[in-house]
Amino acid sequence: MPVFMLDERHIFPPVELAIEGGILAVGGDLSPGRLILAYKSGIFPWYSDNEPIVWWSPDPRFVLFPDELKVSRSMRQILERRVFEITFDRDFQTVIRNCSTAKRRGQRGTWITGEMREAYTELHRLGLAHSVEAWRDGKLAGGLYGVSLGNCFFGESMFARESNASKAALITLVRTLSGRGFPLIDSQVYTPHLESMGAREIPRAEYLRLLGDSMKAPTLQGDWGALLGRPEEERRNLPEHSSIAGIGETDPAP
Repeated sequence: MPVFMLDERHIFPPVELAIEGGILAVGGDLSPGRLILAYKSGIFPWYSDNEPIVWWSPDPRFVLFPDELKVSRSMRQILERRVFEITFDRDFQTVIRNCSTAKRRGQRGTWITGEMREAYTELHRLGLAHSVEAWRDGKLAGGLYGVSLGNCFFGESMFARESNASKAALITLVRTLSGRGFPLIDSQVYTPHLESMGAREIPRAEYLRLLGDSMKAPTLQGDWGALLGRPEEERRNLPEHSSIAGIGETDPAP
């Protein structure tokens, strides 16, 4: 099955035509219009420097349902003690820069290219890409960023300078979005660390059905720091029965 070459038109082939592994198309650009169409269609870009843009729609898809989130007793204690201050959209630029320079096991270089940073910074300016920061003693200790459309959050990458920092950011994000009716966190491709937090693979067809339902909801567009209030309030809702083995805090998603 061929890999499709994109031109200047904002058009993608049907995701069912992706080759084994999930590659659907190459080329095009990272303009806001194309990126928004991609995410709404179950497609995302993932490539390295000195390569053309590669567009993916893997089958199966790796997702986290908020009500399946697993939180260890130790992480619950960290959250309850407020070891980290968690914020939304306070420092998107620093978060994505740290994600792009974080060392990944089994990877050389980064897939968050300069072109990618510029594109997602523009989505952030438009109120569609968001960061979650974990602060300790006024210093950024970890965080993550992603895109949100409808009531779906598409996780892109995370980093940590201190142990448990990005875990705290992710758990707080999931609990906060769950409280606002988000049924799905798209983690895109499998990682064992996110699996340990409750993420699992589902067939692409099922993912597309859930995604279509999510796109019917209004997008929470704008500054999430202002729109979502104080994340500390969400921590009171952590389930008592949760358990988790751990998460690799510098693993990309994908």
